[in-house]
Amino acid sequence: MGGSNSKGKGSSPRAMTPVEEVDIAAVRYKSPTLQAPHLTGFTFRAFIWLMESPLLGSLITSVLKSQNNMPQMLQQTVIPERPMYYPEFPPQDPEPGVVLVGEDRHPVERVYEALQCLPSYDPSLRWATEEKPPFLYWKIRDFAHAYRSGITTPSIVAEHVIAGVEEWNNKKPPMPMLIYFNADDLRKQAEDSTKRFEQGNPVSILDGIFIAIKDDIDCFPYPTKGATTFFDQIHTVEKDAVCVARLRKCGVIFIGKANMHELGLGVTGNNPNYGTARNPHSVDRYTGGSSSGPAALVSSGLCSVAIGTDGGGSVRIPSALCGIVGFKTTYGRTDMTGVLCDSGTVEVASPLASSVEDAMLVYSAIAGPRPMDKLTLRPSPLCVPNLLSPDNSNFLGSVKIGKYTEWFHDVSDREISSTCEDALNLLRSTFGCQIEEIILPELEEMRTAHIVSIGSESFCDLNPHYKAGRRTEFTLDTRTSLALFGSFTSTDYVASQSIRRRIMHYHMEAFKKVDVIATPTTGITAPKIPPSALKSGESDYVVSAYLMRFIIAGNLLGLPAISVPVGHDKQGLPIGLQLIGRPWGEASLLRVASAVEELCMKKRNRPSAFYDILKA
Repeated sequence: MGGSNSKGKGSSPRAMTPVEEVDIAAVRYKSPTLQAPHLTGFTFRAFIWLMESPLLGSLITSVLKSQNNMPQMLQQTVIPERPMYYPEFPPQDPEPGVVLVGEDRHPVERVYEALQCLPSYDPSLRWATEEKPPFLYWKIRDFAHAYRSGITTPSIVAEHVIAGVEEWNNKKPPMPMLIYFNADDLRKQAEDSTKRFEQGNPVSILDGIFIAIKDDIDCFPYPTKGATTFFDQIHTVEKDAVCVARLRKCGVIFIGKANMHELGLGVTGNNPNYGTARNPHSVDRYTGGSSSGPAALVSSGLCSVAIGTDGGGSVRIPSALCGIVGFKTTYGRTDMTGVLCDSGTVEVASPLASSVEDAMLVYSAIAGPRPMDKLTLRPSPLCVPNLLSPDNSNFLGSVKIGKYTEWFHDVSDREISSTCEDALNLLRSTFGCQIEEIILPELEEMRTAHIVSIGSESFCDLNPHYKAGRRTEFTLDTRTSLALFGSFTSTDYVASQSIRRRIMHYHMEAFKKVDVIATPTTGITAPKIPPSALKSGESDYVVSAYLMRFIIAGNLLGLPAISVPVGHDKQGLPIGLQLIGRPWGEASLLRVASAVEELCMKKRNRPSAFYDILKA
């Protein structure tokens, strides 16, 4: 632990050293050892039966928690800091080389501002005649060019999307990326967009762009099920979530509600209710979750961007595993009204995209906090990096990147961390960025505080339905999580919030020395889907811990973070580099991410399951 000492003899409790007095230089990294059974099939059912039984349940949860040091950390330790119930950020200096987008302006105007900050678009580079195009994915500006120059229309592209979705659904076993899909509605939206182009008045650069919405975000008139079998019966969708409404104003075409890990309570993307989304790079592997459908759709080329939610790495993990960009914004940067988990303290709605450029355009459309968050969180003004500026290289050259080496290399295979290190070395050799060694204490405490925070908030949301007899309608995986979350006490919750304040202190200290913290996004590449897990799901906390090893600070502390693809392992599975920024530092993150993307472009491969929906 970062700083703890036991005073006196006998059974006096452990006491943590006040956070300001912890000697950070003396901290030693300790690799987490998580203990939990791996369960699928019959043993999984039996385990749930035991966990939910009034007599044995509390015994099993207390053994699981003790094995993982939770009571010792949360109940038997004096934590001197007062609790921090949602991220509290110190005021930030303005970022250099940025353009203000103005969060109170119309989304169309904001997207236009962001567009002016991108390097100029050269159709001849993107529409070369050779067989294999010199790039991986079509970008938003390619679609815009194709529509405006009459190469194709949104209606024609819609037919390619419909064919692709149907092909995935009809595979054996089916690989549903979407939970709700209505081909007629898609054609109708595309027809409206096509008419706007025919009349010469598209709404914005996003007009006619196909975007999928994760199934925990309201998108009228589609149902929101959170990938359960019943949630749409108790949750009526009357209008778009705020982030969806902002995109609709820009002329976006919504392709449907994307598959996800049930209620977002898992990071593999396994879903026995609708079928498990498959990784386009290797269809026998997980996409990662919980934004599994959004990642699969973007990775396979069926849409440029999707909107997911990230409460425990749920946008960054699947993006890393599927070889695309996942951009988690600062907590409170986007209005969460109309999202299932809109009252939590760790979650944000954010874009998954095939490129940093597309993530930036969509971010500028959906961002803007709710009035309440403006008062409490005092966000810095919404801005984007001016990538056109002649000083862009100078801004990059002055960036200091923090790396906690021992943590950075704590991965299942050194290939992951060395690929990420190569990307950082390219930044250093190309632009002159400095890489600084940092130490982040109490990472194990951070993980525990996060699971108690997100777990308690999820359980509080779901408890009324759980108590009303809906329990058996959840998947086994969700029931395991809820049984564990329901065992957390008020003491656990408050202690976790005190830990949150300590962890925030350590990160803010690191940000006095560096601008960005770099880690691999995940500690493993895409895990194999056990065939026994398709029917009844699985519980594998060890795999989850590897997937979540580096992503917690983005959620518990609400910091912005982005995952950028930087290469593949020996099996051809994608590897993501994560960059974590200062509070409200999205523009600086996008600038560095854009440079990393360009430097590593040649190391990326197209997935084996790929659809060219522009069919140039």
